[in-house]
Amino acid sequence: MSDPANPTADTPPPGQMPPLAALPHHPPFPVVRVLYAVGYGFIAWFVLHVLFFLAVVQVVMIAINHQANEELKRFCASLIQYESELFAYITFARDDQPFPLGPFPKRV
Repeated sequence: MSDPANPTADTPPPGQMPPLAALPHHPPFPVVRVLYAVGYGFIAWFVLHVLFFLAVVQVVMIAINHQANEELKRFCASLIQYESELFAYITFARDDQPFPLGPFPKRV
């Protein structure tokens, strides 16, 4: 118990550590989450390059057929949604892990 007349009764003498119960509780550093974020960062980098390649393929399809390939548009929309989920997890805006540990995003 502390003595209200003596506010320094709970403080340890110099050179001694305070008891563990007196220390503020901090959650542990999320090492595993950071490692997953780094891995998902590499996946996001790869997916971004795939999207650039598919954009070039779509331009070629438009040049040949005079219209965009609908199936390629839907696939690109799914990849863009996946890229968004990756960035949300990497930036701690989302806690659910994206594909391959979570479900692949549904079509938008």
